[in-house]
Amino acid sequence: MATEVYLVRHGETMFNQLNKVQGWCDSPLTVKGINDLKRTADALSQVHFDNMYSSDLKRAIDTVHLMKDANLVSDIGKIKKLPEFREVFFGTFEGDDINQTWDQVAMAAGIGHEDDVTKIINQVGLHDFREAIKKADPRHLAENTEELNKRMVRGIQVLGDLTKNEKRVLLVTHGDFIKTLSIKYWNRSDGKHDIIFPNNGSVTRGILHDDGQFEIVDYNVDAEKL
Repeated sequence: MATEVYLVRHGETMFNQLNKVQGWCDSPLTVKGINDLKRTADALSQVHFDNMYSSDLKRAIDTVHLMKDANLVSDIGKIKKLPEFREVFFGTFEGDDINQTWDQVAMAAGIGHEDDVTKIINQVGLHDFREAIKKADPRHLAENTEELNKRMVRGIQVLGDLTKNEKRVLLVTHGDFIKTLSIKYWNRSDGKHDIIFPNNGSVTRGILHDDGQFEIVDYNVDAEKL
């Protein structure tokens, strides 16, 4: 049985608002983030889900509970938290200014000063971009392409095992993770170049097929337009 997966990006956080790098580090949802999520939750309140899941980071957990509490047609028990769907890990850059971080990454990639992440990725490619983050990280802890890809593949396998008897599920995860997952599994992406970053509270819809294959069918959609 194929499973429809609603990937929801968590609401805006304090670090989002302050333009700080936020991967495995966490910060609370803002008032705007909560209000935006209420609109997403209301738009999905009549959509039946067999289950709801989330990343194990607090901003995702807080988001999934807003979705659960607002849903009028689903009987959801305890939320299972999946560390495989955490945000991308940025190592020593966690909590730093985003623009300054990308500038350091661009220098490590050999393209000079540049703080526009899309321009960096489109110049060097997604693989070398991830490698440059790890290279620029003084402790070299940031996830590179291979590490992140293994985690994404493992995440899909874990989700597939969990949802074998579920027709539709909701999973709250993170912006860069959703984007990178979509670059890999969306047929409108060439797998190399950057795509638009998903909005807070947006829905990206995927299909987990019986044979374990995964595909993205809708990306970064306002829940009210589904």
